[in-house]
Amino acid sequence: MPLGWTLVDEDNIDNLELVRFLLEKAGHQVYCADDGLQGLDMARQLHPDLVLLDITLPATDGWHVVKTLKADPAPQAIKVVALTAHALPGDRRKTIGSGCHGYLSKPLDIANFISDIERYLPA
Repeated sequence: MPLGWTLVDEDNIDNLELVRFLLEKAGHQVYCADDGLQGLDMARQLHPDLVLLDITLPATDGWHVVKTLKADPAPQAIKVVALTAHALPGDRRKTIGSGCHGYLSKPLDIANFISDIERYLPA
């Protein structure tokens, strides 16, 4: 049985494949999107346990995706964690303030990645 149903919305193929590999190796079921609109549609349809969301995406950015998800009662309970290269002072606060439940900066801390995201999944 999968540990969690996770949607990864990431437009960089190398980052996407790395995250998918780490999650699947840890027993997670993974869905992938490569732009904001596709990720938003998939989150609404699939209701994953977690969305790992890049902020800088084609079609629409991650800020719009999380704002739209949080405004819609059906997918509102989905945990959204920003997975982003936005690492300037204040970016974490802005990300959490936008509705994300968590913030992970790139490059990934591969050794701690799974434990970092699993704290957002249901027990």
